[in-house]
Amino acid sequence: DSIQLQVGFSHDVVHKVPTGVDVKVAGAKQELITVTGIDKQKVGQVAANIRAIRKPSAYHEKGIYYAGEPVRLKPGKAGAKK
Repeated sequence: DSIQLQVGFSHDVVHKVPTGVDVKVAGAKQELITVTGIDKQKVGQVAANIRAIRKPSAYHEKGIYYAGEPVRLKPGKAGAKK
C-alpha cells in the first residue's frame, strides 16, 4: 500500500504505508489524511514521516500540519522592529 501526495514539488511524492496501518484521504479537495491502526507507535511514526515530506513553514502557510495544530506565522521584515 502507498499514498501519493502532491505537496508543491515538481513531482508527486509516493509514501509507502506499512502493514497494520490504514491511511484514508478525505475532504472536498482531499486535504485530510487520517492514519489509523492498532500499534500506536507505528501510527505516530507514519504520521511523522508524512509530515516530514513537507514540514510546516514559519513564514508561509505551506506544509503538512496536524489537525488542530496552530499555525504560527513569524513576521516578515516589515513586522520586525529595530
